[in-house]
Amino acid sequence: MRFIDELYEFYRSQFSGEELDAEIVAASVLEELDRKEVIKVLGELDDEELYGLLGFYLVESLKARMARDGVFEGEKPKLH
Repeated sequence: MRFIDELYEFYRSQFSGEELDAEIVAASVLEELDRKEVIKVLGELDDEELYGLLGFYLVESLKARMARDGVFEGEKPKLH
């Protein structure tokens, strides 16, 4: 993805090797982009990248929802 390549090259000298570096850069970029710019970036993704991104979002969102609802492997949902 060209956007990631450009972002990486821009910040390359500032990375310390910690995973947190990527999270900080991502948060910073997202703060600066408006909805129209985000959609433009998404439009530049090839099919594999777009489906991978959506798949990642779906999995993480479902896991977060399951954690919030107390649903984990082997457990049944709690009835209230």
